[in-house]
Amino acid sequence: MSNPFFSGLLAATFTALVLPAAAQQATPIIAGQAQPKLVSKQFKFTEGPAVDRAGNVFFTDQPNNKIWKYGTDGKLSVFLDKAGRSNGLYFDKKGSLLACADENNQLWSIGPDGKARVVLDNFQGHRFNGPNDLWVNPSSEGIYFTDPYYQREYWTRQAPDPAIGGQKVYFLAKGRKEPVVVDDKLEQPNGIIGTPDGRQLYVADIKANKTYRYQIGADGQLSGRQLFVEQGSDGMTIDNQGNVYLTGKGVTVYNPAGQQIAHIDVPAEWTANVCFGGKDRKTLFITASEALYTLPMQVKGVQ
Repeated sequence: MSNPFFSGLLAATFTALVLPAAAQQATPIIAGQAQPKLVSKQFKFTEGPAVDRAGNVFFTDQPNNKIWKYGTDGKLSVFLDKAGRSNGLYFDKKGSLLACADENNQLWSIGPDGKARVVLDNFQGHRFNGPNDLWVNPSSEGIYFTDPYYQREYWTRQAPDPAIGGQKVYFLAKGRKEPVVVDDKLEQPNGIIGTPDGRQLYVADIKANKTYRYQIGADGQLSGRQLFVEQGSDGMTIDNQGNVYLTGKGVTVYNPAGQQIAHIDVPAEWTANVCFGGKDRKTLFITASEALYTLPMQVKGVQ
């Protein structure tokens, strides 16, 4: 999930991806001839969609400092005002909404009542760059998150804490209070998603325009970093067939072998993120610039 104020600049780094018609027919992931449907265009920059157990989707409007809820009843409402400038969101097994609250470079856990507590606010006493996107391993319940640096207009600082030592991917094990670094070799880690068996992790290096796949060890450490595709991504999700959805200029879908199987055009300057929601998890929710879109799918989400 990139800087909402400068994402338009990042869009120029992505080239339009065109999918042959035969490949589209061979992998029917979209329901019929459906196209993205606008839910609302009242926001400044939408980000971080996440789905709860019931299928309701929560997403952020970071510049306006709010978290919104789009219910399975079709109603749109503000879930949390003064949301810590939250960006990436993800629900844990207890039903709490985890948020990358980069106003003060923290990770939050927000209860159903909207009350937030700080889960993390530093690494070994040093300020994070700005936690951006996260994923909870369903097996270990550990949290993986990316920490790129995007200068925010609401910060007083103008540079990273030099002691943090770069832009990294972190892992916070369940019950621990201190995260560990699991990859420090990326230029600007951003979108992140894992497989439902908890064994593999995908991380996008948006600056290098690449997405990598890792194997997840029993201790949460990552190994076997492998180039998945030559495309970066802002946010990302995965479906029940193992297809990975990358964002930027629309939504580009790759199968587990890294072969492009679909490209979804979105009528917006920048597509920031995606998730599956709805009662049956067969609706793709797309946060794109100032809007939220939905798209009915043949495949289902797994989160």
